[in-house]
Order: sequence, then C-alpha cells, then structure tokens
Amino acid sequence: MPNDACALSKPCLDIGFFTNRPDPMLAFWREELGLAYEDPVEFNDGLTQYRHALGPSVIKINTAADGVAEGVPSGFRELFVAEHGLAAPRTVEDPDGNPITFVPSGHLGITGLGMRLAVADIEAEAAFFTGAMGFSAREKNTFACGDTVLFLDHDPAAASAGHWVNAGLRYVTVHVMRIDDAFATMTAAGAAVGERPYSIGRIARISFVRDPHGNWFEVAQRASLAGPWWEED
Repeated sequence: MPNDACALSKPCLDIGFFTNRPDPMLAFWREELGLAYEDPVEFNDGLTQYRHALGPSVIKINTAADGVAEGVPSGFRELFVAEHGLAAPRTVEDPDGNPITFVPSGHLGITGLGMRLAVADIEAEAAFFTGAMGFSAREKNTFACGDTVLFLDHDPAAASAGHWVNAGLRYVTVHVMRIDDAFATMTAAGAAVGERPYSIGRIARISFVRDPHGNWFEVAQRASLAGPWWEED
C-alpha cells in the first residue's frame, strides 16, 4: 500500500460475484466445492451477500432484489484457486459460466487465490496497481496484494467495465486498517472514485475505487479485522 494509512488488515483479496441464480450458485460453492458459509447479510437497499470461506479469503455471492443486468463488460475474467496435491491445472465453470481454475499450490506463484484481468492498456493498469493501490510488482504483468496474485492480459478490444452491481465476476475487496485515510490516499494517487466510504452498521465501512478501465475495487475496513472506525463511548 502507498503508506501506513493504507496498511492491509488481511493479507489477501476477497472476491465478489453477482448472480440472478442464487440457488445453483450457492449449491456450487457449498455442496460441490464444500466451502463453509455464514448467514446472509443484507445491505444497500435490496442487496444480499452470501459469504463463503476459502482459506483466509471470502467468496461473496451477491444478489439484488430486482435482479442484475447480464452480459455487462468486466475486466475480471478468471479466478485461480491453489489446491494442494493437484497434479495439473483444471478449469471448471460455475452455474453462471464464470471460469474458475484450480492450480497446484505454487503454480504461477499462486499459493492462495489469483485473478486474471483483461485490459486495453497494461501500462496504465500497472501504474494504477503500484501507484494508487500499492500492489507489489512481480514478474512481467504480474502483481500481488498480500498473498493474492493478479495477472494482466492485454485485450485491445476490452470495453470499459460496467457497474459493480451487474452479473458475473465484478469486484475484489482490499481490507485496510483505516478506510477513510486509505480511500483518500488512493484517490489522491489517481484512483477514480466509485463510491465514497459509508458504514454498514458496525460490521464494516466500505468504499469503491475504479481503475483506468472502470473495474471496481472495494476498499473496506471490517471491524472484526481492523477494529472500529467510530469513536468508542
């Protein structure tokens, strides 16, 4: 992260999906993949989040009361999951057709999660990663946020991403110690404002920034990880 104000409270990213088909999507993550899950959380006027533990990361399956648009562009193209004892990579699709590739632990440097982003301008995205978000650069077109590895693919036809509340693999979450300072630091360094910080009760205070291609990055302070953002009585 650019400075101590943006220090991570969790050394990995969380992953956010939206779906219009929650039943098969939840069955995929819970029954087929066997992930533990929490009670659903309602937020943002009709949005519901179903949280699943994948190591220290959380897979968030979100729904909207009125449904979400499908086929909207996103730079987030593929999720990678490290699996101990796996002999070779294997790719499956969730019920919405999102690709998830399981890889042997250590393959491509992935020991937890990885994410592939397709962007029209790799240089602009790389500058955003290292300058605004503070991700560390690895080998060519590869970056890391804690233990999560991000791979950039060049796609000159990649369209600007739509809103984070659309179907598919829509956003990632960066957990920080001080949300308001982190948001101010990132936007001052060139990240576009997606949504300014707001609180979800005393569970979390969240915000969104956007990269040069419109993709959404949630920046959050979760009380259970980083302590309160409010003044204690």
